[in-house]
Amino acid sequence: MNRRKIIEEKIFRFLSGFTTYSLIAILAFIIIVIFVKGFNALSLDMILKTPKGGYYYGGEGGVLNAIVGSLYIAFGATIISILIGMPAALYINVHLIRRKRTQNTIRYFLDALWGIPSIVYGAFGFILMLYLGMNASLLAGIITVALLITPIMVRTFDEVLSTIPKGLHEATLALGSTNTEMAFKVMFKQGFSGFITALLLAFGRGIGDAASVLFTAGYTDLIPVNLDEPAATLPLAIFFQLGSPIPEVRERAFAAAIILTVIIVIISLSARYLSKRFSKTNLK
Repeated sequence: MNRRKIIEEKIFRFLSGFTTYSLIAILAFIIIVIFVKGFNALSLDMILKTPKGGYYYGGEGGVLNAIVGSLYIAFGATIISILIGMPAALYINVHLIRRKRTQNTIRYFLDALWGIPSIVYGAFGFILMLYLGMNASLLAGIITVALLITPIMVRTFDEVLSTIPKGLHEATLALGSTNTEMAFKVMFKQGFSGFITALLLAFGRGIGDAASVLFTAGYTDLIPVNLDEPAATLPLAIFFQLGSPIPEVRERAFAAAIILTVIIVIISLSARYLSKRFSKTNLK
């Protein structure tokens, strides 16, 4: 019997290790391919300049318009998502703590919204844009992406808050705190590292999605200065350049993919640093 358990343990350990290192290898392979195909086309002009005439046919310029547009949309959508998602997650875990059926129902719908393809959000955003009389613009893209990433923000933060011991709730209330004070002064502080993770996931999904902004944000070679102007994004820039028959333009698509990857890595490392720093502060 002991020998059988040892064999089962070895098999499970092998399968777990194999799948883990396979995922790492796949990720490394994707990054290597992107860098190999796009590194030669990467330059300061591509990062610091907007497209010039004939850029998508091999002309001069860069993708600064897409970089700025992506950051505008991602940051704007993430801010809206925080304003909606953080109170919603706290409400589920504070005010509905004794209503398990209501909690589970809300979580079910949030999971369903999380699983809806982004192209559906893009189509909905397009219909909403027409209904409100809006043009394809930065504001329309921000609203659509905010709808896309808000369920991610709520459910991720909700999962972290649900792991906080229930005794902490009771102790806080026993000291005379209100539910609102407990939510923002205790629950939010204890789950701050999880909030950073939720923020990272939401931002990463927002800056890397193409389908949701395809119909709503539009595309332009200029940097938007107003919310009612169209905005380019890096995913769409990659998509349009990859469809070009010119090899040089396709190389620029992979270079734009490198820029997008680096931005997400920087945001990820910054978020993890802040998460660890605030976690240590909370422990003190």
